[in-house]
Amino acid sequence: MRLAFLGPEGTYGERAAREMLTLEGIPDGELVACTGLRAVVEHVADGRCDGAVVPVENSVEGGVTASLDALWSHRDLSIRRAVVLPIRHALLSSGSLQDIKEVLSHPQALAQCSGWLATHLPGALQLPTSSTAEAARMVRGSRFRAAIADRAVGERLELQQLAFPVNDVAANCTRFLLLQRGKRLREGDVASLAFSLHRNAPGALIEALQAIAGLGLNMSRIESRPSKRELGEYVFFVDVELPKGKASEILDALEAHLQPLCEHLSQFGAYPSSDLT
Repeated sequence: MRLAFLGPEGTYGERAAREMLTLEGIPDGELVACTGLRAVVEHVADGRCDGAVVPVENSVEGGVTASLDALWSHRDLSIRRAVVLPIRHALLSSGSLQDIKEVLSHPQALAQCSGWLATHLPGALQLPTSSTAEAARMVRGSRFRAAIADRAVGERLELQQLAFPVNDVAANCTRFLLLQRGKRLREGDVASLAFSLHRNAPGALIEALQAIAGLGLNMSRIESRPSKRELGEYVFFVDVELPKGKASEILDALEAHLQPLCEHLSQFGAYPSSDLT
């Protein structure tokens, strides 16, 4: 099995991908590093890889918009599994803390550490990179640059750990999804769907949410993204918790209740979700 992830080696995405392979019982899977989340999704959408692992939601910064937009663009994909990965950022460098003038990392990581940076490195310039691991590679050998990344990357690149943890919220975690082509699963703890509405009018969204509530389902997430067609038009992403043993029945009922209200409705299937430590 070839599994795409946001590279290079050493990202939290790689760690999530390895956990997915373990949970799926595939010890000899091949990991394929990609540049950019859209490229990760496209690798599975066009068949270059058998699956893709993408972050979809962070407990501090919310939804990962690039992943949501890519999912809406490739509505034939299904979600096979989710894992929630604890995120513990370290400040890594070849220099010392008092010499740091620039801090590099993925925009999500910079945002998750904004309070710590404001307190300890208020004058440092924050520079976004394509991934946390790429940031660590870029600061190697520099005494005035530091990276926010997984401490394991620092050990691999022989960087000094200037501080750990540097994330503002101790319970910081990110939910990753395993995406695949083909038949959608119909058993699991969670179901994910996305939809756009026929009309942009008062009460249109309420009707859709009432259809979900009428089935006695708890929504664990709802998020909107611009449709990119016109101002004020949105796509809605919803996760619902599924009662044990009734996933298939619930999926059919969701489609029957929502389809008349939606211009486009995409079900990504039911799937298991695991919390990692």
